[in-house]
Amino acid sequence: MIRFVLVKNERFLSFYLVGIYLFPTFASSKRKPTAIMTKEQRHEMIMEELIKHGSVMVSDLVKLLDVSAVTIRKDLTELEKSDKLYRSHGKAVLINPYINNRSVNEKEKLATDEKHAIGREAARLITRNDSICIASGTTVHALARNIVPIHKLTVVSASLPVSNILSEHENIDIVQLGGHLRHSSLSVVGEYASRILDRCSFSKLYLGVDGIDLEFGITTTEMREAELNQKMIAAAQKTIVLADSTKFGRRGFAKIADIDAVDLIITDAGISPKTIKKIEDLGIELIIAQ
Repeated sequence: MIRFVLVKNERFLSFYLVGIYLFPTFASSKRKPTAIMTKEQRHEMIMEELIKHGSVMVSDLVKLLDVSAVTIRKDLTELEKSDKLYRSHGKAVLINPYINNRSVNEKEKLATDEKHAIGREAARLITRNDSICIASGTTVHALARNIVPIHKLTVVSASLPVSNILSEHENIDIVQLGGHLRHSSLSVVGEYASRILDRCSFSKLYLGVDGIDLEFGITTTEMREAELNQKMIAAAQKTIVLADSTKFGRRGFAKIADIDAVDLIITDAGISPKTIKKIEDLGIELIIAQ
């Protein structure tokens, strides 16, 4: 409360402040609560942030949880040991972005419905008297199962299972690449396969990948396969990547190409809105198989 006194003077009137009464003020309602969180509560909030955003910086967790960076790093170490997240360069991500090589039989059991839907959408893009190249991987196996041509089709294939599936159709001419057979993928790699591609040109390349990192590019787990895929991209007018939604944000050992080498991505409905927005911003066509 403030009280003023009016004093008369021959030459002027003056106001004098004679008393000030201050009321206590309170901090903004946005101030963090002072209650100390338990380790379990911190872990729960960290996982909530990861599920929401896919990744989170250590510095952001320090601010959010109002604890030291040392505490956050200890929390992340415990969560990583429990296989709940992966730590990388000052941040945590929800999944391990690095992929180990697995056998084709093991991969065939993963995301089977999603792969079938992706393969169905990919097959619809094949036109009359088309010439296409099909790389390796279980998602392109699903493509092969969905190809039922009513006209002539030429297919260059690196995958033995793909060639075997397509051999049932008499109106499909199959060029099976030769070279070194990879037992884990039942596909060929090496110089002999590359030599054939030097003399080929096709309208579309259907490419399966082990990882899609929109900043790093598309990857696989094997260096020789990446080199063969690069040859395929060079020989194709259009590169179409077939990948279920679990492949986004992950990396294989060997880089195939930058993301701008991709013309179209076909994936499933599990892809996040954030990733969809990034793909659209890059100018890459996207088909979401239902």
